[in-house]
Amino acid sequence: MIKKLIPYTKNVRWQVILTPLLMILEVIGDIVIPMMMVNLVDKGIALNNRSYILQQSLLMVAVAFISMAFGVLSSRLGATAGYGIAGNLRKAAYEAVQKYSYQNIDTISVPSLITRLTADIDTVGMVAMMSLRMAFRFPFLLIFALIFSFRIHAGLALIFVVMLPASALFTFLVFRKAIPVFLKIRERIDGLNGMIQEQLAGIHIITAFGRQKYASRRFEKPNRALLDTELKGVHLISYLNPLSSTLLYLTLLFVLYQGGLLIYQGAMMPGTIIGFTTYVFQVMMAVMMISMYLVNFSFAYTSLHRIFEVIDTTSELEEKDNPCHALADGSVRFSHVSFRYPDYNEDTLQNIDFFLPAGAHMGIIGPTGSSKSTLIKLIARLYDVKDGAVYVGGRNVKDYSLHALREDIGIVLQKNTLISGTIRSNLQWGRADATDEEMKAALQKAQAWDFVSRYPDLLDHPVEQNGANFSGGQKQRLTIARALIKQPKILILDDSTSALDMATDAKFRRVLQEELQGITVIIVAQRIASIRDCDQILVLDNGHMDALGTHEALLHTSAIYKDIVESQEGGLSE
Repeated sequence: MIKKLIPYTKNVRWQVILTPLLMILEVIGDIVIPMMMVNLVDKGIALNNRSYILQQSLLMVAVAFISMAFGVLSSRLGATAGYGIAGNLRKAAYEAVQKYSYQNIDTISVPSLITRLTADIDTVGMVAMMSLRMAFRFPFLLIFALIFSFRIHAGLALIFVVMLPASALFTFLVFRKAIPVFLKIRERIDGLNGMIQEQLAGIHIITAFGRQKYASRRFEKPNRALLDTELKGVHLISYLNPLSSTLLYLTLLFVLYQGGLLIYQGAMMPGTIIGFTTYVFQVMMAVMMISMYLVNFSFAYTSLHRIFEVIDTTSELEEKDNPCHALADGSVRFSHVSFRYPDYNEDTLQNIDFFLPAGAHMGIIGPTGSSKSTLIKLIARLYDVKDGAVYVGGRNVKDYSLHALREDIGIVLQKNTLISGTIRSNLQWGRADATDEEMKAALQKAQAWDFVSRYPDLLDHPVEQNGANFSGGQKQRLTIARALIKQPKILILDDSTSALDMATDAKFRRVLQEELQGITVIIVAQRIASIRDCDQILVLDNGHMDALGTHEALLHTSAIYKDIVESQEGGLSE
């Protein structure tokens, strides 16, 4: 897993290399100073050698300042490297998500993706910074402190033979139990994020219905689950610091007692015990910090696993080596198509078979849950078929590059989404190089220019997140304009005029008939009025083709269609 991080250090490699080197130089300073203290006390103070005391003191101050300089520089470089790696990971993960199919998004939920691209990557960045410093500083400090401890007095240093294995064993036992808990914490965060996202998106509904207390009760369950799991993790690692402190005090008690006896016996100088005690502190500090680092590392390891799950997830929508890069025309043919969502036991669509010539208009209607929206997503290859094939422009959609296919298809999905920015920036999602005149023309066709023209800033009028400052009908018209500005060969409208009043809907249908000739139009609708003039009308029922024909023909051949007409128009209209 750690090896997989190497490509993400490409723009911070010098920082990655220099940080541990400078850290080791800082450690050397920390190790040398206690030996200088021994000499200061035993050779200077004990012998009242003032010149030696001054010399040694100045040298200690110089070493301390040099060591500090190395530490500060290492810290700054480590921060640049750690968060540089995090930034590279975030970019890679975001770009990976852009290539996801709908099936991928169904597998990894949006709240989970948000957690992974924010909290998980922040954790990895912090621990990467710590790794470049602590993973080198404290192991080196531990090794050198032990070496110098044995150089000073091998007998006293034998205490570490008992203390260090005991500390390592306890730390291992804690981590073995803590790692699954850390993974569970992230899963709990995913669930809570989903709840928060849902409730904030529906805050107006919650307020309008006066259901704040109910919403709070729903929120409490995932919030409590996360809190309990976090506390479980904290309780597990809460033993580490007290244990390290206890071992430190026991070690110091032993060293001071034995050292005192040796000084009393004349077998040890006072400076030696001072230096040895300093090394004891360094050893125990290294042990404590290594333990804390391992806590953070284990947390980051679970985060890193989740991040690479995002990056390594590949779309099942494979492209051919030499794909086609242009649609010949806007014809659409379904050849005995069946489709099933992942983890579903039954086909959502079964044996769909029809042909729609280029430039023709098709309406799709049927009861709720008849898979109308699923069908049109297969045309743009948002999903792949299970059986059969979908042909666009006379070729299987799998023969095209995904970019080329979707570039010639303007699709307005059932859930109309506007991106924060301006009206202009939203239209540019359709075509980046569109001129103001082209934007105005698209808005006029979509029946949106009547309200856009009333804004003093026109195309530069701000769009809030999710288009919150527009009505449902206005958002639908803006998303239609965004699709039209692509000048597509195929225009797909998935219940995209449901929020329009009858007069505006009629004007837009007139545009479809009179101004968009040559463009294949597919309309998924609930209202008969939106599709009655189409060249073909496909009636779906529970994923099956019930009937296909014109409005007049279906009144005689499809009971489902006849019932819909009667329910909406109060009788039959021939």
